[in-house]
Amino acid sequence: ARSAGWARRERRERTGRVMLRTAVASAAFALVALASAAWLTHDFRTWTQEAARRYEVAQAPVPAPAVEMLVPGVGQRALVDLLAADGAVTLVDFVYTDCRSVCAALGTAFQQLQARIRAGEAEATGAARAPVRLLSISFDPARDDVATLARYASALNARADTWRFATVADARRLEPLLRRFRVVVIPDGLGGFEHNAALLVVDQRGRLVRIFDYDRIDDALGFARAIAERGADGRGGVDG
Repeated sequence: ARSAGWARRERRERTGRVMLRTAVASAAFALVALASAAWLTHDFRTWTQEAARRYEVAQAPVPAPAVEMLVPGVGQRALVDLLAADGAVTLVDFVYTDCRSVCAALGTAFQQLQARIRAGEAEATGAARAPVRLLSISFDPARDDVATLARYASALNARADTWRFATVADARRLEPLLRRFRVVVIPDGLGGFEHNAALLVVDQRGRLVRIFDYDRIDDALGFARAIAERGADGRGGVDG
């Protein structure tokens, strides 16, 4: 009887030790998973790649790359110079002229932005004038040459002093430009592209400082104007 009791106790103790090891291992795994999730989601602030892109840009502004652009009515010009023109803050989108889906929505958004920018500047004078400009960059340089972009701009009633179009002068520089501005473009197999559409705010120093959904034009314009006003009164850009 004593042997049977001892055997039962031994089994219970062995089972307890196994359960304890399992519990410790599970806890360790949970802690590792928690730490990994915190790292991958920026301390749980984001859960998607797009949200992570926006969070990273907001935390650390991204300088525009050194790339030459072709601009209707201007010719070839460095992107940083194009963004610095007039000391303006620039709202940038990435499009291609043969797009029939999200680019059309972006075009409409930029038409609305153009009207609001021009109306706001008509009411402002002198030091109160804090310029905001629009720039649409085509990621399809093979089809979107200067003449095509000029026709596209005309069809959208783009005013060159407010809204310009451009594409890279050297197609080999397109990929570094897209990477720098966190733009993802994937061929759709039908001659078009799938891409993440957004309104990018670039400050007077040529740095990408914020990303907004393309349907948040009021927020994007308000933020751009706030930065422009800070620059106009000598306080610098988004972190000045």
